[in-house]
Amino acid sequence: MKSIAVDDYVLDVLMRDLIGHDKSPSAYAVYLYLWRRAREGDEWSARVSHKSIADDTGLSKSAVQAAVRHLNARKLIRSVHESLTATPLHHVLRPWASRRRTGTPPRT
Repeated sequence: MKSIAVDDYVLDVLMRDLIGHDKSPSAYAVYLYLWRRAREGDEWSARVSHKSIADDTGLSKSAVQAAVRHLNARKLIRSVHESLTATPLHHVLRPWASRRRTGTPPRT
């Protein structure tokens, strides 16, 4: 089985923020899923349908859709649709990484 690295921030801060504060555990599960899929390539992005995410995570399709909307609103992912029916390309964002590089402390 292949391993991937996950930023400490994802486990130490983002989990508590999405699950505890936002009351959206499905958003956290979808973020972790997209993180893993995005790390298969070098672009921090994954082209994957809501149905595939639902099938692979065990969430309902509507829960995945809500989670993707939430993650886009929180600017943790950026989903790009070439057309209304095209499979979206989800870019996994790591805003805490850019803040650390510029000296701005991460949001808690």
